[in-house]
Amino acid sequence: MAVDAPFVKFMAPQAHWDTSPRPETAPTERGSAPRPFARQPSMTSLMTSTWAADTTAILIHPITSRPTHAIPSDSASKMNSIGSVWKPDATGQSPKQVPYIPHLKLNDGNEVPMLAYGLGTANFKKGGGSYDEKIVEITTAAIKAGYFHLDGAAVYGNEEELGAAIKAAGVPREKLYVTTKLAGTKKEPIQQAFETSLRKLGLDYVDLYLIHAPFFADADADLQAAWAELEAIHASGRARSIGVSNFLQPHLEAVLKTAKVTPALNQIEFHPYLQHGDLLAFHRRHAIAVSCYGPLTPITRDVQGPVPAIWTRLAGKYGVSESEIGIRWCIDQGLVALTTSSKEDRLQTYMTRVPGFKLTPKEVEEITEAGKAVHYRAFWNKYFEDDDRR
Repeated sequence: MAVDAPFVKFMAPQAHWDTSPRPETAPTERGSAPRPFARQPSMTSLMTSTWAADTTAILIHPITSRPTHAIPSDSASKMNSIGSVWKPDATGQSPKQVPYIPHLKLNDGNEVPMLAYGLGTANFKKGGGSYDEKIVEITTAAIKAGYFHLDGAAVYGNEEELGAAIKAAGVPREKLYVTTKLAGTKKEPIQQAFETSLRKLGLDYVDLYLIHAPFFADADADLQAAWAELEAIHASGRARSIGVSNFLQPHLEAVLKTAKVTPALNQIEFHPYLQHGDLLAFHRRHAIAVSCYGPLTPITRDVQGPVPAIWTRLAGKYGVSESEIGIRWCIDQGLVALTTSSKEDRLQTYMTRVPGFKLTPKEVEEITEAGKAVHYRAFWNKYFEDDDRR
C-alpha cells in the first residue's frame, strides 16, 4: 500500500498484567460516586468496523483487517474488552492481559503508538536540577505498564533519567518508541544538541526527533536551515522520523518550501478549548500527523467551560474516568495523545481502559463543538495574544 496518509492498526506491547478478577465498580475522578463498568463490545466488532465514520476528517484510514500479530483461534471466549486479549506469558504459564494500543502510520512509513507517556509537566526539571531518582522510578513503572511511546525533550532536563528508566525497565529497544526534542527557544548548534541528547539517553538512535518550538527563528530562512539539519540527522539513521512541535501554519509553510523530507509529525497543545482553527485541515492536506499535549486541560486547569460536564456524562456511560474520555477524544480523531502522571496506579488504569472503548463520531463532535465556546491556552502564552486561536 502506498503511504499517502497516516493510518491506524493495532499492536500488542509485551507488557504483562495482573489477571485478578475485575472490580464491580470503576474508580472515578473529581469526587464523584463509583460507577459500574460498562459492558464493552467484542474486539472482533472493532477490528471489522470503520475506526471513524468520517475518514476525510481525520488522519487515519479505517481498519479493515486484524492486526499483524496472530490471535489464537480459541481466544474469542477469553476476550474481555475491546483492545485486550488473554494470552500465555513467555513461559507458557498463566494467561496475562495484553492491551492493544492503536498505532498511527506516519508519512515516512514508520508507526507511532497513539498513547504516549510524556516526561514534561509532572516530571519537568526547571533549570535542569539534580538527578532525580523518582523520575526514573515512575518512568520505569510506566514502561513496565505498557507505555512504550516515551516523549522526552532536552528542555525537560530529564533525558538522563529517561535513559536510566529505559535501561532499568528491560524492554527491548526495538519495542520502544522514543521521542526527544531540540530546544527551539534559541539558536544553537543542532548536531551538537542532538548528540548530547543521544548521550544522555544512552541510545544509538531515537524514533522521532522534533524541533520543540519555532520561536528561535527571526525569519523563514532560520526555520529552513534548522530543518535541513534535521534532514541530515534523519539521513544518518540516528532519527528514524523527524518533525516539529508548536508549529503553526506559517511555520510549516516556511519549512515545506525547501524541505526534502516532509515533517512526519507536529506536536501541539490540543484540547477542546484549543483546537487551532483550520490547522488540522492543513496537516491532513500534507499528511503530517498530530500529537496532542495538554489534552486534559479542561479538567486539570482552572478554566470554566462546558466540556467537563460532557466528559462526566460519557464517563458514566463507558464506566471510565473523565481523563480517559479526554484521551479518547484525541485518539478517535486520529491524533496521538500524550499523558503524564506521577501516580503509577493512574498510569496502569489508563493503559488498561483507554484501549477498551471508543467514542462515537457524534460524541467526538459534541465535545468538539462544546469546546469552541471557550478559548484557553495553557502553555507558551508569552508568544501569543490572549485571543490568538491559531
